[in-house]
Amino acid sequence: MALHPQAEAYLKLFPTDLGTPLSELTPRMIAEMRTLDGFAEQRGPAVPLPVVRDDTAGGVPVRIYRPEEDGRPLPAIVYFHGGGWVFGSVARNDALARDLAARNGAVVVSVDYRLAPEHPFPAAADDAWSAVRDVFARPEAYGADPRRIAVCGDSAGGNVAAVAAWLARDAGLRLAHQLLVYPVLDVAMDTPSYRAYATGFGLGADEMAWFAAQYGGDPADPRLAPLRLADKAGLAPATVITAECDPLCDEGESYAAQLAAAGVPVELRRYAGAIHGFFGLPGFFDQAVEAREYAAARLKEAFK
Repeated sequence: MALHPQAEAYLKLFPTDLGTPLSELTPRMIAEMRTLDGFAEQRGPAVPLPVVRDDTAGGVPVRIYRPEEDGRPLPAIVYFHGGGWVFGSVARNDALARDLAARNGAVVVSVDYRLAPEHPFPAAADDAWSAVRDVFARPEAYGADPRRIAVCGDSAGGNVAAVAAWLARDAGLRLAHQLLVYPVLDVAMDTPSYRAYATGFGLGADEMAWFAAQYGGDPADPRLAPLRLADKAGLAPATVITAECDPLCDEGESYAAQLAAAGVPVELRRYAGAIHGFFGLPGFFDQAVEAREYAAARLKEAFK
């Protein structure tokens, strides 16, 4: 393992993911931290789009982005932000959602799912499924083509995206694709990548344990740990992006392997020397731009 030079420079500036020991956070501090974004400039430019509006999907707050003003049906990406089920929001991930819409020529439905610890498991998973189900049920409300709907999520957002993908399969709803970016797919935290990158690489093992404790749930429940889903046959075609120097790397790659073994078309790409969170910070990481271009190529292929 060799850290990418940009990851090394980043870690010198930000040696821990949040800069504050999570065990010391009070509910008030968590609420305050949700309103702050020290990385706003590094999240990339807010690409101008003709339509950006707030709405609800199945009772869940969402922000809808359209790269075209007319209402003709476009491919749709239901996007779920990261943040350990505790942090993150539609507002914080506005630049990424705009970028997804512009790169893919798609309507993006960015989901403001409920956060822990106020709303523990399975609140985030339930909200993710409610939003996806509503896009299928009312595609005209989103200007979406019901034959070309994908889910996308990073980190904890990748977790709920994966959950929504298998719930869609079980409900007979055909997703065009699932794009999972360094997703949380298990909470056993016993893989070699957890041991190798437990500390000193941004997101650490202790931080992940804290996030999982805030969210709660049974570690064997596939709504929390999609890696534990017994039957993966028939799931939507997938793209899994991992970061080499990330505790979550192995579980993402194991999930891709399990999908392939179940006959699901899947492509895995690991970014060498990258750390967790790189995809959302193109202002820091050239690999973020590379990964977004790759993801867009995969989604466009899926939307054909």
